Amino acid sequence: MAITAQQVKELRERTGAGMMECKTVLSEANGDMDGAIDLLRKRGLAKADKKAGRVAAEGVVMVASSADQRKAVIVELNCETDFVAKNDDFVAFAKRCAEAALANAATLQDLATGDIEETRKGLVSKLGENIALRRVRHLGADAGRVGTYLHGSRIGVLVAVRGEVSEDLGRDLAMHVAASRPEVVNPQDVSADRVEKEKEILIAQAADSGKPRDIIEKMISGRMSKFLNEIAFTGQPFVKNPDQTVGDLLKASGNATVLEFVRYEVGEGIEKAPTADFASEVMAQVRGS
Repeated sequence: MAITAQQVKELRERTGAGMMECKTVLSEANGDMDGAIDLLRKRGLAKADKKAGRVAAEGVVMVASSADQRKAVIVELNCETDFVAKNDDFVAFAKRCAEAALANAATLQDLATGDIEETRKGLVSKLGENIALRRVRHLGADAGRVGTYLHGSRIGVLVAVRGEVSEDLGRDLAMHVAASRPEVVNPQDVSADRVEKEKEILIAQAADSGKPRDIIEKMISGRMSKFLNEIAFTGQPFVKNPDQTVGDLLKASGNATVLEFVRYEVGEGIEKAPTADFASEVMAQVRGS
């Protein structure tokens, strides 16, 4: 019988097996999904079955840099529990993913094939959890440096800087991003929609103040400036010296310029399933037995 692309996609998601293997066993099983899974299991290709759909919101963030620190990559590798996130094999695999991405300028799609993918499936089988390489990002600074920072294994940052930047300054800038969570590089980078929305809020707050219009306008102008600096990297007080903004620090460092940055935190944006309490889990098992 004819095998559809949707069937192949579903089997890949359920088992983690390769596209051709999925298509082959589906043909052999006449399109029967469970039968195809059994065939993959018998051939040792479906050890990830039923794990691919489970929520993987724990894990690690890993970075890798070129020898001259002009290029760097950051990756997030997820698993289901904090216990597995601390496993030596899991951490070593995350490091391998980052190094492979850096060496080959690889994208997330590139890493989903070949040896990296086979190793991932092997870890799923060995550790018994869904393991997923969630995201990969490259930054470069041909006339400068990419600063990197890891806060434990859960937060990682890359900052691309143009200019004569020391390794220590690059790391300090990345550390600042980890701690202060800027949204954009400069105040002028904030979108017009975001600026307009904030103005509307400030106008509404000032409407009932009873102050003269010119005073209200000055209030709004001052508050807008404060807001923009609070969310912009260069406008924020430097985390290691709050008396100095990051912008002032860059000027003092030979007018270095931040080109872009990326901050990854494990599990951000992943919706976790609510955890049942222990008593409820026991009762559920009793009712099911």
